Amino acid sequence: MKIVCDSNMPFAAEAFGLLGEVTLRGGRQIAPEDVRDAEALITRSTTQVGPALLDGSRVRFYGSGVIGTDHIDIPYLESRGIVWSGAPGCNAESVANYVSAALLWLAGRHGLTLAGKTLGVIGVGNVGRRVCRHARALGLNVLACDPPRQRDPSDAEAQAFVPLARLLEEADIVTCHVPLTDAGPDATWHLLDAAALARLRPGVILLNAARGPVVDTDALLDVLGARVAHAVIDCWEGEPAYRADLLARADLATPHIAGHSFEGKVNGTAIVYRRACAFFGRAPDYPFTLPEPPVPLLQADAAGRAEEAVLRELALAVYDIEADSQRLKASCVADAQARAAAFDQQRGRYPMRREFTSTRVRLAHASPGLRAQAAGLGFRLEEEGRA
Repeated sequence: MKIVCDSNMPFAAEAFGLLGEVTLRGGRQIAPEDVRDAEALITRSTTQVGPALLDGSRVRFYGSGVIGTDHIDIPYLESRGIVWSGAPGCNAESVANYVSAALLWLAGRHGLTLAGKTLGVIGVGNVGRRVCRHARALGLNVLACDPPRQRDPSDAEAQAFVPLARLLEEADIVTCHVPLTDAGPDATWHLLDAAALARLRPGVILLNAARGPVVDTDALLDVLGARVAHAVIDCWEGEPAYRADLLARADLATPHIAGHSFEGKVNGTAIVYRRACAFFGRAPDYPFTLPEPPVPLLQADAAGRAEEAVLRELALAVYDIEADSQRLKASCVADAQARAAAFDQQRGRYPMRREFTSTRVRLAHASPGLRAQAAGLGFRLEEEGRA
């Protein structure tokens, strides 16, 4: 059995190699001739999966190792009888790490204090829930907005959610974690358009780690540096051919890698591998053993220091988000095609980034509150004084 896999999926060759003959291709390079005689296709979000790719193929199972589904023509797959699987929640912790690192970096760079500010979270699914948890660990107040969930009377948590208008008017920081949809009452295409951005309170911080078209780029540029004081952009309209003018004005600009922690990508591979095994009637026996993290242990002394400064030290020691931004900004050239190629290259060759949960932490002279905050971000705390 032939299986075509995105080459940017860790352990794909090893795991799916137990089920058949694996062919690896770059996500945007997978072509109809690659899948014509394949029975399974496994990709991430850069492959558009629909009739242009699959008509005339033998594909019976499709697996997507990411959270979103806007790259998949689901009605087409279902009409063809192709069984498919996504990987919901696989990189939720990775995105929460990204948001926390970005906010801590911004606070340090601009002399801000996060504690006591209000974070507005638009979209409270697998990712948004993790972002809310991290935010509370940072001492932020949280306003959450998710209309589909709030309409469900059985969803007790969602009954405390607020309308989008209130979130925009009251939040000091706004972050988006919605799927991309362009129809229906909950359409998210240009959810943050000129009218929505005009509701923001002056000086707000805006993050987009959802999908690029959730934010109207032109409208954002009109208010960036004024009503929107700082922007963190991971997802871009038209990517990989992103807007250079937005990159130039964003505090942090990254190539759609918020969910690219090693754990997040491995989780995506593992989820679709197990579902492929179930489809083909095979036992899932690949172990997905993670290597030692680059930063296995951190030690920090909290004596005489602001707790937020200690959290910043820990988070940025594990995830140097500024380095990701600097790489993308350094690759920004006048030629749009070359910019797009560099964008994809940085995604495909992204260095191993591990989640906060991979690192053990020894904190000296830390208050119980600080220890709780570090644990809330996912760090594995050791007892003070342990050798």
